[in-house]
Amino acid sequence: MPDPKAVNSMFARIAGRYDVANHLLSGGVDFWWRQRLVRSVHDARPGAVLDLATGSGDVAFALADGLPRSTAITGMDFCQPMLDEAVKKGTANPRWRQIEFRQGDALALPLPDRTYDAVTISFGLRNMADRHQALVEMRRVLRPGGRLFVLEFSQPYFWFRPFYYAYLKFVLPAIAAVVTGDRSAYEYLCGSIELFPDRAGIAAEIRRAGFGSVRATPLTFGIVALHEAMA
Repeated sequence: MPDPKAVNSMFARIAGRYDVANHLLSGGVDFWWRQRLVRSVHDARPGAVLDLATGSGDVAFALADGLPRSTAITGMDFCQPMLDEAVKKGTANPRWRQIEFRQGDALALPLPDRTYDAVTISFGLRNMADRHQALVEMRRVLRPGGRLFVLEFSQPYFWFRPFYYAYLKFVLPAIAAVVTGDRSAYEYLCGSIELFPDRAGIAAEIRRAGFGSVRATPLTFGIVALHEAMA
């Protein structure tokens, strides 16, 4: 499992260029992935949403744009420089300014039990030092019947794997080095993607944390999956 201090330091180093790198390295598909997540959250009609590993806030902002204005949204991350980027970006839109950004560790959330109707985490579960503990904490802060939404990299369809892994190992780190000046950070991220469980594996981990009605939807040839579950 990843070392939390190393992960925190890594994201702090790339915080200022993180958004640009994400959009460029995904070819802009990350916008579509977020919209798929937002549509699923919207259908659940939550009154209060917690976006974990919120980073620079892109998912929290997309939720604010796609959910009713009455929806309370909290973005939480353990890396303060990433949160600083989110707060700066949030000033651009009156609705975004209503989002509460807080620092917190997903392994020990500084939140009461049964606080939220929905918890989202996008491309953050992979970086947790203890995925089971993080999932248990997510279930703890959800109200009974609340929904979990995990948007995360997965294992692509078999026929696409050679092309995808070649991109991860050789092309992506080289581009990231130019964009962020930190090749090592993206070499770690690429390695974490390759070693991450497939859809069935993550679904099983979500069930072990006490969730039910788990389902997974593959996106973009299976390189990403949207997992949904009920507390």
